[in-house]
Formats: sequence, structure tokens, C-alpha cells
Amino acid sequence: MENKADKREIGQIGESVVCRFLKKQDFQIIKRNYWKKWGEIDIIAKKSDILHFVEVKTVSYENPENVIYETDKYRPEENVHSWKLKRLSRVIQTYLLEKDSVEIDWQFDVVVVYLDMVNKKAKVELLENIIL
Repeated sequence: MENKADKREIGQIGESVVCRFLKKQDFQIIKRNYWKKWGEIDIIAKKSDILHFVEVKTVSYENPENVIYETDKYRPEENVHSWKLKRLSRVIQTYLLEKDSVEIDWQFDVVVVYLDMVNKKAKVELLENIIL
């Protein structure tokens, strides 16, 4: 059973993997872990004049190649519940107001990371433009 420190470490590894993934996709990383008392955005990135607010969901498997999405019992993106979306929406609005960027085009994305800790591999799935 994983403890909170293990989950936090897995989450941080996942965020680092996503930053590398986004950079390879020509994203510019603006900020990691933008935090307010009402919520946090894992990654804020920019690509083609669009600001991307990215929520990272990471899970570790012994072999992510064997993950079958349709039959798997646990999908990390399912942890982005309606109450989480409300909190994220509030944090995003706060960021836009703070940066005087209310007029800029933006979207909310979820990136799922399946970590294979044994073989030090990761499988990344980008879910773009999620409606808040």
C-alpha cells in the first residue's frame, strides 16, 4: 500500500515526465504548481498563443504496456471530479486575473501518466480541451 509520501513522489515524477513530453510537443512551460488556498494547477504551458492549464494524473504500474484502457478498473483521469473541476476553474480564473490575461485564449487539459517504475518507462496520454 502506498503512503502519502509515495503518492507525492509518484505525482512529482509524473509532472516532470509531462513537462518533458510537452516541451517535445513545442509547448513552453510557464509555471509548475501554481498554488492558491482554493486549489492548484499542476502545469501552465503555452503553445501557439494558447495558454494550457494542465492537470496531471499519475499512476504506477509494473508494466504500463499491459494496461488495457477499456477493461482496466482504475483510470487516473476519473479523479478529475466535478468538485475538482470547480476548484480548478477558480484557480484558472485567479491566474488569468493576476496576469491580466483575461482576453487570452486558453484551455484545460488533463495528462495521464502510467509509470513503469521497474523499467523506468512512462506512457503519456494527453486529453485536450476539457470543458470546465
